[in-house]
This record gives sequence, structure tokens and C-alpha cells, in this order.
Amino acid sequence: MIQPGVIERYRRYLPVTDSTPVVSLGEGSTPLLLSRYLSEKTGADIYLKLEGLNPTGSFKDRGMTLAVSKALEEGSKTVICASTGNTSASAAAYAARAGLACAVLIPKGKVARGKLAQALIHGAKVVEVDGSFDEALKITQGLERSYPVTLVNSVNPFRIEGQKTGAFEVYEQLGRYPEYHLMPVGNAGNITAYWKGYTELSDGSSSLPRMFGFQAAGAAPIVLGHPVPEPETIATAIRIGNPASWQQALDASTQSHGGIEAVTDDQIVDAYKMLAAEGVFVEAASAAAVAGLLQLSARGVLEKGATAVCILTGHGLKDPDLASQVSSAPTRCEADIDEIAAALEL
Repeated sequence: MIQPGVIERYRRYLPVTDSTPVVSLGEGSTPLLLSRYLSEKTGADIYLKLEGLNPTGSFKDRGMTLAVSKALEEGSKTVICASTGNTSASAAAYAARAGLACAVLIPKGKVARGKLAQALIHGAKVVEVDGSFDEALKITQGLERSYPVTLVNSVNPFRIEGQKTGAFEVYEQLGRYPEYHLMPVGNAGNITAYWKGYTELSDGSSSLPRMFGFQAAGAAPIVLGHPVPEPETIATAIRIGNPASWQQALDASTQSHGGIEAVTDDQIVDAYKMLAAEGVFVEAASAAAVAGLLQLSARGVLEKGATAVCILTGHGLKDPDLASQVSSAPTRCEADIDEIAAALEL
């Protein structure tokens, strides 16, 4: 059976027509997994939405399928983006699928090698910028105004339209809305998109989720109330100092009676290891959602018996270096059965 992508599954909710050329890699339909450990720890029903199982390993594919399809429909020959990693990987893959050229601007030395490898292997022209992601995004916006390229960052409204399909899936998989929806916040397009999806589905008869977004403490401009010129965190995907969808993220959290909060890198690493111990391997930014969940639980904000969904935005193989840094090194042994048995404490 052929796996339909999000455009085919949710066509009636999306700005496409019969003449829109659908560029898809079979994105969407990601698992919603009950976390027994987190449920026991918090006293709530905690579900994990595994967005790292999208084709390029992150949630970006939901919006990229639509953004690239519309770029192709409009006659564009080149797509461009600024990226902390996942957007570049997704843009490069979907551009390759569509037969379009792809240009990527990344902050020098700030992109995990797993993500950079994806952009390069798909044939993107990658430029390292001596500056931040926010500076790179401004440059791409300038390039779009002056040259025949289509910008596919989340400032492109088609990205948000595609990403809202995640909310449709959560509703379908649970059979209802969760009471709490938690996710990392970097450029803030994803929390914007999920809230848009939930509100479009709503008929007013059910309460919508409380939307909580979590920034890394070293890259928390929304929490601080001002841009952060030099954001810093191990969670490279959310190392953004001036989010493009800042106001929309605030609107989502305010309208839903949720909030935008900060979590430390130590909290993120603890959550990262906690998820791994349950068999779920994510990149650091994804773990910010679980770090935030535990923070809300500790403060008594998360009600016992409620249902909460954490969006895990990217796969752990996106940033394998972190896993090596926080895990034990392999044990070395001679090729001897008794020595190996002793090392394994059998």
C-alpha cells in the first residue's frame, strides 16, 4: 500500500488545487506513543509524537512538502532557506525530489553534522555565514526580494499550512483533543502551526489544548521579552535569538491559556537520557518538550489524570555527537569469550 503524504491526506484543509504538483516523500502519519515512564512519573497520560520518523528525520517535512509543491506550481527554479539544520535537510531533499535547485545559508560551526550531511548529499549549495541564524534569515529574505528564488523558511505561509497537519493527526490518533500540548520553540513556526490546526478543526464543542512552548535558557528571547544577539544551547535546532513567528507563538500560548517557558541545558540532557531509556532517540531540541513537561508537573501546573502530548521534533541521529558525549564509552576487550563475559558481568 502506498503511503499518502499530508497533502493528499488533508487536501481539503490546504491551499492546493487539482493543478498543484504534489512533491511528497510520504511524510506524516508519525506514531503517537504512550510513555509509561513519564505517565507514572507525572500522574498524567503522556504521549510522544515521534516527528523524527518523517522522511528526513524531522517535523519540517510537513511544511516543506507544501512549500516546495507551491514553489514548483508558481514556476520557481530555486528554493532557498536559512537553517540551524533541519530546514536545510528537508528543503534539500524536497527540492531534489522536485528537480529544483536548493541554496542553504547556515551559521558557521553551529549546525549538527548529521543535518549538514543531509543537505550536502541532496545537492544543496550550502553557504556558511559568519553570523547567527537570525542574520542568515535576513539575508535570505533580501535574496528573495532581489533574485528569482523562493524562500522556504517558516515565514513562508505554506510551511505553516503544512505543519498544521500534525494537529490533525494528534486529534485522529487520540480521538479527541489532549488537555496539554507541549513542544520546543525555536523560530516558533511549529507552535503557531499546531494552534492553527487545532482551531481549524474545532467546532466549539470541545476545549482545545493548552499550548506550552519551551525555549532553551540560553536562547529564550520570547521568555526574556527581547532578542538574544548570541543565543547558546546544546539544542542546536532551537538556537535562535529572534524568532520569525514570535507574536504568533505568544498568541497561541495566550489564547490557549498556556505559556512559553525556558528550560536549562541540564534539564534538556536529563530529558534526552530519560527518553532514550524508554527506547526513544531524539535530538536535544526535542527533549526540551519533555524537560518542560517535567517542569510543569513539578510546579503542579500539569493536572493529574490529564492527557498531554509532547512533540518530539527530530530524530537523535540528527546530532549523534551529543549521544556520544553523554553516554558511556564502549568497553574494549580481546576477542576472548571469558574476558568478554567478565566485562559484561555475566
